[in-house]
Amino acid sequence: EGAEYHILGYFVDPQSDAIQAHGRHAVEGRESRMDQMVDRLRRQGLLIEMSDVLDAAGPDRSAIARPHLARALVVKGHASSVVDAFDRLIGDGHPAYVPTGLATPEEAIGLILEAGGAPVWAHPPMHALTRLLPTFVGAGLKGLEVYRPRATAGHIRKLQRAAKAAGILMTGGSDWHDGERGHALGTFFVTEEDVGELLEAGGMSGRSSERQE
Repeated sequence: EGAEYHILGYFVDPQSDAIQAHGRHAVEGRESRMDQMVDRLRRQGLLIEMSDVLDAAGPDRSAIARPHLARALVVKGHASSVVDAFDRLIGDGHPAYVPTGLATPEEAIGLILEAGGAPVWAHPPMHALTRLLPTFVGAGLKGLEVYRPRATAGHIRKLQRAAKAAGILMTGGSDWHDGERGHALGTFFVTEEDVGELLEAGGMSGRSSERQE
């Protein structure tokens, strides 16, 4: 439907055939997408090359993504910050944005399940929650990211009710990408009870207790 939704995979086997095949496809897709985004920026008159994006990525260039492009735009003087680059140029719906063309949420859920993981819908937008949650749960969704720094108290209560009604897990995340987003890494927490339920769903609660002993 033209929107992008993120599905997290907890406890997946990274060596599974499904994950390995998807990883190869994803890397190839990211490279093609980044070439297209750089081309769109150049057609808007911005002087930037793919080599600038690779320089911004540093030594780990296995999965080039928009944050690397955003940092390159800052270095080249086309944006004042990473946030500015997303807000004006490369964010969803902006002039240089190119969709990922990767898996649908239902496909991602199936892939995570096939790899032995627990799929969780990350930072679900409120406008799509009621409409899409039953579909995702029907596909095998195991949890909903309820707690995150930018969620209001009202949003958290709605997400809690939705997760309880659907009978799925409640998780949390910092949604931390860099130091420019207004909250520091390590300053956001979720309850011990919710973490325990997540570990139990992944079959790790016993192993966690053994390590503590």
